[in-house]
Amino acid sequence: MKICCIGAGYVGGPTMSIMANKCKDIQITVVDLDEKKIAAWNSNELPVFEPELLEKVQKARGRNLFFSTDIDKELMEADIIFISVNTPTKTYGVGAGKASDLTYVENCARRIGEVARKAKIIVEKSTIPVRTAESIRKIFLANGYGDRFQVLSNPEFLAEGTAVKDLEEPDRVLIGGEESEEGRKAVEVLAGIYEQWVPGGKILKTNLWSAELSKLAANAFLAQRISSINAISALCEVTGADVGEVARVIGMDSRIGSKFLNASVGFGGSCFQKDILNLVYLCEYYGVYEVAKYWEQVLLMNEYQRERFSGKIVSSLFDTITGKRIAVYGFAFKKDTNDTRGSSAISVCKHLLEEKAHLAIYDPKVSLQQINKDLEIEEEKIIYCKNAYEAADGAHAVIILTEWDEFKGLDFKKIYKSMLKPAFIFDGRRILNHENLVKIGFEVYSIGRGKKSRY
Repeated sequence: MKICCIGAGYVGGPTMSIMANKCKDIQITVVDLDEKKIAAWNSNELPVFEPELLEKVQKARGRNLFFSTDIDKELMEADIIFISVNTPTKTYGVGAGKASDLTYVENCARRIGEVARKAKIIVEKSTIPVRTAESIRKIFLANGYGDRFQVLSNPEFLAEGTAVKDLEEPDRVLIGGEESEEGRKAVEVLAGIYEQWVPGGKILKTNLWSAELSKLAANAFLAQRISSINAISALCEVTGADVGEVARVIGMDSRIGSKFLNASVGFGGSCFQKDILNLVYLCEYYGVYEVAKYWEQVLLMNEYQRERFSGKIVSSLFDTITGKRIAVYGFAFKKDTNDTRGSSAISVCKHLLEEKAHLAIYDPKVSLQQINKDLEIEEEKIIYCKNAYEAADGAHAVIILTEWDEFKGLDFKKIYKSMLKPAFIFDGRRILNHENLVKIGFEVYSIGRGKKSRY
């Protein structure tokens, strides 16, 4: 069997790498138009950073895992084709700002139809709106090759930073297919691949529409939990409660559970905001406007949390940060990834730059070029630092925007000595020992707690 995956990004590359390791009898080729990206996958400097991913790629690459720009050849030879291309939020036309832009998905469908000759299974791996599979089928049918293809939905549920573990030991694998004899056969073929390492009880089979909506709903529920605890964190700060203690109490309720109850400066990533916006658009399209308003509030709360954090920095630094050096620890949207899409750091840093602050930014994996691109500024507007100590030297404040483990083990006595006094720390991820920081001399502000100070 041969598999071709269109798209060598954060989903396609890692997913196919793990599949190749688990299914050594299947030849898997990841294709992309981006020559630089493919070259990176064929090197030891992968375009995607994930713990353990490089080792997995190295084990399978050249054996049964390949990366190529020869898209047509691989499409012709493949038995199964995964579509794993970007589906960004539209910035133009109908649905701008909410609906998903399916240009790349449609282009893939048309290209597959043009070059493929034998029967194939087409698998939606990208995050897409409900009934996209129907659109793909219409393209196939209208061009006279619909009978050759079965379209399945197989959404990914991996989390960046833990993608390898999530792929090797998934909570579930979801496969949606058409309710026909051919559709059910196609579902069983794909399920048989996953069964080589995933217990059968974790492989869920549904119709196409349920599979497509389940992905949006799952991300919406996770984001909702984060916005809910962040809403409580704002109340904690003005009442003297500690959101960490509140989260621990409610998390021990078996009906609620403890996951995704960590208050922070806000959620980020490529999926949560995009998927909720897509969900809002779908609700509006089908006329369930109250449901649309409900889910939109999850995003409004997330942005409120970011603005509230930025405002606390300004007010604490005597209502002005003009010309003040602020050390920014972390720019990726979460630890153990170099992905900055949707990162709260972008929003917070933009707010601070608008107040004319001087930002000294350090992130272990995010490049200066990426930071400049995200902030839409010239290089001289920020200082890109090689380590946390360099960023803090001469700073008025340190702000934690990504929960990298290395930040927990820093020598904060050394950092304190190098900063201007009073020295402030704003812990947007609640990862530091605030009592120890106060003993050193810091003015400490943390999400979900009142100010901690020795004065």
